[in-house]
Amino acid sequence: MSSRKFVGVETEYGIAVDGPSPVNPVLASSMVVGAYRAAGQEDVRWDHTDESPQRDARSGVVPAPGEPMIDDELGLANTVLTNGARFYVDHAHPEYATPECANARDLVVWDRAGELILADAAERAAASLPAGSRVLIHKNNTDGKGAAYGTHENYLLPRSVPFGRLTRQLLPFFVSRPLYTGAGRIGSELDRGVGFQLTQRADFFEVEVGLETTLKRPLMNTRDEPHADPNRYRRLHVINGDANLCEVATFLKVGTMLLLLDAIEDDALSAVPVLAEPVAAFHAVSHDLTGRVDLPLEAGGSITPLALQRWYLDAVLRYVKDRDQALEPVEEEVLTRWEAVLDTAEEDPRHLAGQVDWATKLELLEGYRQRHGLGWDSDRVKMVDLQYHDVRPDRGLYHRLAARGRVERLVDNAEVAAAVHSPPEDTRAWFRGECIRRFRSQVVAAGWDALVLDTGRDNLQRVPMMEPGRGTRAQVGGLLDAVDDVAALLDRLRG
Repeated sequence: MSSRKFVGVETEYGIAVDGPSPVNPVLASSMVVGAYRAAGQEDVRWDHTDESPQRDARSGVVPAPGEPMIDDELGLANTVLTNGARFYVDHAHPEYATPECANARDLVVWDRAGELILADAAERAAASLPAGSRVLIHKNNTDGKGAAYGTHENYLLPRSVPFGRLTRQLLPFFVSRPLYTGAGRIGSELDRGVGFQLTQRADFFEVEVGLETTLKRPLMNTRDEPHADPNRYRRLHVINGDANLCEVATFLKVGTMLLLLDAIEDDALSAVPVLAEPVAAFHAVSHDLTGRVDLPLEAGGSITPLALQRWYLDAVLRYVKDRDQALEPVEEEVLTRWEAVLDTAEEDPRHLAGQVDWATKLELLEGYRQRHGLGWDSDRVKMVDLQYHDVRPDRGLYHRLAARGRVERLVDNAEVAAAVHSPPEDTRAWFRGECIRRFRSQVVAAGWDALVLDTGRDNLQRVPMMEPGRGTRAQVGGLLDAVDDVAALLDRLRG
């Protein structure tokens, strides 16, 4: 029987400042994060103590421990929010990492909450700039000028699942899933003949497997940093996906992976079709809008992206039918929507407009091009492409489409607004977020797997949170309600 899975998504947002005075992206990003955290009381800083991003799943090698990084030394803004999320600066981008979620629907809610947080933060930051300045935030993955930035999915699963099995059985899935996960973009770094392609990320991937995330990007990333008990868990760090605005796309991106990881954990997949050249196939899938490009197989012959996705769907359907574990309602919806999306794509992938980002954007751009007689190289068309990703509810073209009912919604605005300030109730994120909300002045720092508390007594106290399923509202809600400060909380925890 497969184990309970947890998921989180971290998104680097595009940023630009429009106004009378130039502002470089690093400073602008720091201003955005700083402006938002200033809206609270005391700052809760990020705890870097146990981070080891250079640990490699292929070797298990852990770098020699050094002094932990300190935000002030890095010169970057980095904080933890009451909804359990992390909000910080990564390189030259503001980045939002969702709290841990236990299912795909919750992930959609807290990922959407990040968009509201970024929009609010940008407005606050603009108020500190000269009159006429605007801070523009885009939920996308490329500036259109040769630079890319990431959206990373994170899945926690048992360490007993061999990394080699994950690699073999996931690579063809990653190559073919842009049919519903791609955010779409104009142009290509690899082929000037491409007017529009499915994904924003594919052109920037060069190798099949590797540890890097910014150079020689791999389809399968080997970072082995679980943010949990390292003897029990591994974190699958997926860097090949796009930043999605369409809720159906985010739901399927995460939901299909959670089900597939269950099947892989139970060793329930038969021989997966092995691609001869996965990286080249990834590029080809993105550059083709039909889902029917032939992808050479290692054993000879070829397979299309649609056929690959159908293979995975059928394999997962067989797995859930045979296992003893009942499907959760969210999992049932994932399977229903996965099948429906593939059925639609087999008729014509463009009919996925209103459900997945690339098709929704393509329909918008084609209409604009036809009305104005413009080519794909037009700066006006490129501006419409970018404006699709604007996080401002009144300016972003995705948000305008959604407001007109032209994009399918899975969650309501009230849920998303609540998630800006409140954490999921069924993961350890609840304990993290609630401690920050209730005892902010006494929470010195927080990480995924620990809180650092100031009891006012002796040394700072570090509370480990190594189990993602512990610290839920059901488990510790009564305890938190019964105490007035962290000293009393620690006394109760120790007792």
